[in-house]
Amino acid sequence: QVQLVESGGGLVQPGGSLRLSCAASGRIFSIGDMNWYRQAPGARRELVATVTSGGSTNYYASVKGRFTISRDNAKNTVYLQMNSLKPEDTAVYYCNAYVAAAPGNYVSVWGQGTLVTVSA
Repeated sequence: QVQLVESGGGLVQPGGSLRLSCAASGRIFSIGDMNWYRQAPGARRELVATVTSGGSTNYYASVKGRFTISRDNAKNTVYLQMNSLKPEDTAVYYCNAYVAAAPGNYVSVWGQGTLVTVSA
């Protein structure tokens, strides 16, 4: 069993910053892509950012230049640094990772979500 545990959400004023963390634990042979998704009230879940095992990154258009995704492979952890936050960034943020407990056998694992609220 593999678990993803997120932390770092909370209430922040517009223009502020937050850093989310997501740590994987359990039986892990390797981790592929690691992603951050978000879901605002009444909206569909959307992909915010991706970091590959090699460190390549990709971002949703509305967060490009404001958010930075990174990972620490030694700690099996992915981060999302969020700067210049806007009220429309308010959502539950979910960590997702493709984790292999054995060579080549990757499965998608989700965290429980952490709430980010951007409000004055």
